[in-house]
Amino acid sequence: MKKVLLGYIWLCGILLLTGCEQNSYSAQREQEDKLIANYISRMGIRVLEEWPGDDYVWEEKDYYRVAGYDDLYFHLVSRGDSVYVSASGDTVKIDPLSGGETILMRYKEYELTDDSDTTSNWNTNDAPYPTEFKYDGYGDNSTSCVGWQVAIGLMRYSDSECKMIVPSKQGFSAAMREVKPYGYDLKMRVKP
Repeated sequence: MKKVLLGYIWLCGILLLTGCEQNSYSAQREQEDKLIANYISRMGIRVLEEWPGDDYVWEEKDYYRVAGYDDLYFHLVSRGDSVYVSASGDTVKIDPLSGGETILMRYKEYELTDDSDTTSNWNTNDAPYPTEFKYDGYGDNSTSCVGWQVAIGLMRYSDSECKMIVPSKQGFSAAMREVKPYGYDLKMRVKP
């Protein structure tokens, strides 16, 4: 009887460990990497491994794989304007953003999935007010996600627009907890 009980406990322990291993963080990250690769393939995205330069004319399917940020992809839709008028009426040139600016952001967030349909989770384009936060250049001390901070540094100018693929580790805390990648359509403006 004692051997049967020990055998049962041993079997339950193995099953428990096997079940936990399938949901481990590394297994979830592997699945996320596959989701991103599947999305890139399905959408016909052309990945640029090097920053194409400021004069580059972005084709619709060109996405830059951001150096130093695994699986963070950036596509510049519109360059925006390198000057804005401050509250005092002065024209201020922004090239590049130095940090500390207040950013007004309109965005559409969608979850990347295995099938061709993406689910839009959040859309602020029709909201009365945009999302507002401080640009710090890295995302370390901001209320926005690291992916957005990186995007703003690449967008550089007020009224610019981009599209992004943001893996969980560069996303908001909910994406990090759930290990889910998201796509974003961003419209950025520097608050005058």
